[in-house]
Amino acid sequence: MNRVRVSLAVVGVAASAAVGAAIWPHARDAGTVLAVRDDPAALADIRLNSVLRNNPALISVNIEAALASGDADLAMSFVELAGEKNIALGDDLTKRVDDARAEQSSTMHFAKGFATGLVTGNADDVASLSGTVAGDLFVFGDVRDVVREGKHLVMGEDTDQLVLGLAAAGLAVTAATYVSVGAGPLRAGLTLVKDTRKAGRLSEGMIKWAGRSTREVVDQPALREAVASGSVLRPVQTATAIRAAFRAEKAGALVRVAKDVGRIGEAAGVRAARDTLKVAENPKEIARAARIAEAKGGQTRAILKLLGRGALLLAAGAFNLTMWLFGALLALFGFLSSIKATTERATAWWLRRSKALRLKRQMAAQATLASMPAQG
Repeated sequence: MNRVRVSLAVVGVAASAAVGAAIWPHARDAGTVLAVRDDPAALADIRLNSVLRNNPALISVNIEAALASGDADLAMSFVELAGEKNIALGDDLTKRVDDARAEQSSTMHFAKGFATGLVTGNADDVASLSGTVAGDLFVFGDVRDVVREGKHLVMGEDTDQLVLGLAAAGLAVTAATYVSVGAGPLRAGLTLVKDTRKAGRLSEGMIKWAGRSTREVVDQPALREAVASGSVLRPVQTATAIRAAFRAEKAGALVRVAKDVGRIGEAAGVRAARDTLKVAENPKEIARAARIAEAKGGQTRAILKLLGRGALLLAAGAFNLTMWLFGALLALFGFLSSIKATTERATAWWLRRSKALRLKRQMAAQATLASMPAQG
């Protein structure tokens, strides 16, 4: 019976050890995630390590795809990520990336992009954004957008309230309304959000949020009056009238988002900012993207490409992560309890056995003495 109890205790130790071994990797990962849950860049690293550990060839595949689509900037982002993760790339592949990037950085390419951004207000890279921002800084771009959307508003036609509000905010920023909080990233951020919306690449979540926010910052009657008498041929006078319709006191949330987008553009590039606006669903996710961009720089686009919106989310399922840790603690407690029980039962069994052996030897000795003949 005692041996059965000891055997059961040993089985308990083995079972607890097996459960602990199965739970430990999950508990370790859960502990790591919970420890950095407030650090978006560290969370992105954990998720990236998991993705690349399962398929390190993803980087080469994405570089080839980026080159095939003519996106040298994205290809270079993956090269930087490969360097960070110590993933070797072929010399031929890196040379092709360098050549493609050099071509897109040429003077002719920059001049063409600048002119396109200045005239059309559409930005897709540093050159075209420079042209777009230049147009907005000289109020031409924002006046053009306000007058166009404002005319729709006056005529009772479909109006893009988001573009309208962003352009009005841009005019206010250009007039140095928010210089004290940093007009550089803010000015570029407003232009990027506006351009991304015009290009149809803004996420649904941000469209809804920004639409509500921009309606609050524009005095509709005052804007109608400004637009009715305004013209792109009189940009300064029109801008002054439009600024009067802008409610600066209502623009705090919009300003914060624009500044975060501008920070992404400064740290990781225009296309990283636009990629963020395509996947982020709310201002908090854009703020996390800004922190990732400031920590990861040129790797940001590759991170967003591999992880998508997952790069911007907090540690999902914190309750589940905590349960993994709790499960590991239970397994450890069970293991230690099983060892304690095994030790106690083995000790008790050994003591009983030793006592039985001593008793047996004593009885044998007494029997031997009893069988000896008595000496006279």
